[in-house]
Amino acid sequence: MESTTSAIRNNPGYIAFFDLDRTISGAISGRALAREAARRGLLKGNDLLHASWLGLSYRMGIGNPVEIMEKMTGWVKGIPLRTLDELCITVTEKVMIPAVHPEVYSELDMHRSAGAKTVILSSTLIPVCRRMAEFLKMDDIIGSELETKDNYLTGRPNGKLCYGDEKLKRLIEYCEKNNTTHTNAWYYADALIDMPALNMVGVSVCVNPDRKLKKIALGKSWRICSWK
Repeated sequence: MESTTSAIRNNPGYIAFFDLDRTISGAISGRALAREAARRGLLKGNDLLHASWLGLSYRMGIGNPVEIMEKMTGWVKGIPLRTLDELCITVTEKVMIPAVHPEVYSELDMHRSAGAKTVILSSTLIPVCRRMAEFLKMDDIIGSELETKDNYLTGRPNGKLCYGDEKLKRLIEYCEKNNTTHTNAWYYADALIDMPALNMVGVSVCVNPDRKLKKIALGKSWRICSWK
């Protein structure tokens, strides 16, 4: 495994991508948004039960994870876009930012000192990513968008969610637009679903990985971080 110092020295002009949920922050944005929406009366009865069931299915690996993620956006149907944006900012400031792993700050400083761009690359909704990037002074964001009609949410994704293979596609496109390649990039992530991107970047970093991802990371000599 290449050392951190040599990996930086040998990759001028690179980009360091960071997942958000359970990587930058120990919290899970989707869960926090649903809880806050329920507290405000935006998520009720069967919708709350359905959201809970989808979350459980996702964690247990039941069904297609991409389809589950897309269904999980259904609870926002009929909510004004402005309301969701405000909800996202509240959740980011009250839940996500307080749960930022302390080690994140030194990692970002390391990459900035090397002249790298730092980018959030996450399936998390764009408003959450944007507020987190502002707080951490990161350079850019790549996240998931929701479809709107007349400034109201339809309950469907706007295009594909930034998840799995789609995340890798966007990573590669972003590198090309910034005159570098994915083989120079770093990616910090925590989940097995991030394997497409982790497999393709130059430096893969697994943050608090589960048992399956940790086994793969050890086999590939990827860096493993235990952040609290």
